[in-house]
Amino acid sequence: MTESFAIDVRGMTKRFGDHTVVNGIDLQVRGGEVYGFIGPNGSGKTTFIRMLCGLLAADAGEGSCLGFDVITESDAIKRQVGYMTQRFSFYEDLSIAENLDFVARMYGVENRREAVREGIERLGLAGRQKQLAGELSGGWKQRLALAACLIHNPRLLLLDEPTAGVDPKARQEFWDQIRELARQGLTFLITTHYMDEAERCDRLAYLSYGNLLTHGTAAEVIAGAGLSNPSLEDVFIHLMDSSKDNYSL
Repeated sequence: MTESFAIDVRGMTKRFGDHTVVNGIDLQVRGGEVYGFIGPNGSGKTTFIRMLCGLLAADAGEGSCLGFDVITESDAIKRQVGYMTQRFSFYEDLSIAENLDFVARMYGVENRREAVREGIERLGLAGRQKQLAGELSGGWKQRLALAACLIHNPRLLLLDEPTAGVDPKARQEFWDQIRELARQGLTFLITTHYMDEAERCDRLAYLSYGNLLTHGTAAEVIAGAGLSNPSLEDVFIHLMDSSKDNYSL
């Protein structure tokens, strides 16, 4: 792996039966970068992320993630990655602090109590640490999930539609937190359906039906679309529509 890349993979492919969900994707993400992974539902974004962090075995492909072989060293990758799923996946009958303590135990975090305290402070959860997770609003659940992702000091965060279902203010606060963490050197691969969030990413990749159709900065993606004065959303709609002709189950 080139040292400057946190993710450097080629030909990543996943099939379920006769259906190719991820089709030979190449991707490079620099260390400290906020990289947006864009595409319609069913485009293969979540499957790709799960292959990166070792939750799914790739059927083909090669490369590295955080310096480890993406095929043969998935256990080592898991220890240095934080993965935030689309659904809230914590115990609703446990408090914020209890959920964070549980995650810290799973990762074998040393000085667990201190790690939980720091996580609560970092994400602005102080004063709510005894509140049950099931009583939290969407925005506060999001903060808990991000705190849990960070509890073991990962180098890469894989965030799968982290702001779905939360209000605009909570989304703004979440992205402020992401930018601050990126300034501290953390790398992000984030899936989103929100165009304003896509434009905040350093670079983007657009997937449709398992195929990588374009990548680059927002300005590069727009310039390469060959459309007359399009918005980023216009480009993505055009790409999705044009890819339908090449898709078959």
